[in-house]
Amino acid sequence: MEGLDRITQSPDVMGGKACIRGMRVTVGMIVGQIGSSQSIDDLLDEYPYLEREDVMQALRYAAWRADEREIVLATA
Repeated sequence: MEGLDRITQSPDVMGGKACIRGMRVTVGMIVGQIGSSQSIDDLLDEYPYLEREDVMQALRYAAWRADEREIVLATA
């Protein structure tokens, strides 16, 4: 997806999970914290190396992934 330049994936970092700027901070962790009623400001205070745009892109990435459809192909 375009516009997600802060979301990185590498087999060497967190087992290939979607992370923020190559750090060991996963999109799942950010989304989980927001889903647990933590505000973005609280998250930024707790993780000072994160920026607001990191959190916003993590949320956009999660929304994009949640909207994906998996199509199972019949085997021959």
